[in-house]
Amino acid sequence: MSEQSQNRASENRANENRVSAADIAALAHLYRGELYRSTVWRTRLDTTTNWAVVTTGLALSLTFSNASASPLPLVLVGLLVAVFLAIEARRYRFFDFWRIRAHILELNFFGPILLGKGLNFDSGWNEILYKDYVNPQLHITFAQAVGRRLRRNYGWIFLIQLISYVGKLVIHPVPVDSIHMIVARAAIGPIPGEVVLLCGLLFHGTWIAVAFITLRSRRGGDRPRRKLPVEDAVLDLARGR
Repeated sequence: MSEQSQNRASENRANENRVSAADIAALAHLYRGELYRSTVWRTRLDTTTNWAVVTTGLALSLTFSNASASPLPLVLVGLLVAVFLAIEARRYRFFDFWRIRAHILELNFFGPILLGKGLNFDSGWNEILYKDYVNPQLHITFAQAVGRRLRRNYGWIFLIQLISYVGKLVIHPVPVDSIHMIVARAAIGPIPGEVVLLCGLLFHGTWIAVAFITLRSRRGGDRPRRKLPVEDAVLDLARGR
């Protein structure tokens, strides 16, 4: 390719990358819209988590209200929290969808501007984002979303329920002195204690399995984690240093 052709190609790329002030304003408004939608779905995640925490607290209050109270509320609230987890996993998929779009704009639109390089479309990020608008697809599976919420929030809620349930069987109405007493106390009406405990093991074992199986998904779970720097440059900048 001659030098003249190379210069012409460079000029064409420069013209393609050149955007008007109106285009920049439109992209800024697009970013605000994506950020707003991700914020709305993030708030919905907090709502379902609050439901799970409140119902668990209510079940604990009923179960430990007196020595003769039944541990059944903890069993029922475990099933209810599982429903909340399913709802939150679906909401997390949409939150992740909007968050990724906003993050793409942060990296490829605002990032170069902050570096003083201006907008650059050579990587084709604008075409990829456009295709996502034409044919939108969620970027995380339901199982992966469940695993993430388990590792961040719901795993701890289920752990508290499990410890509380075992503690109720062990100490109320009097401390146990054998495994047979625990099995007998675990019985729910005509359902033997062995069946109840086995179902509990399967219930919690399923969540543990999902959390570990989805740990190394394609969403970066296998990436090496960065170590925290000795000094935080962003904090220093905020402090005016």
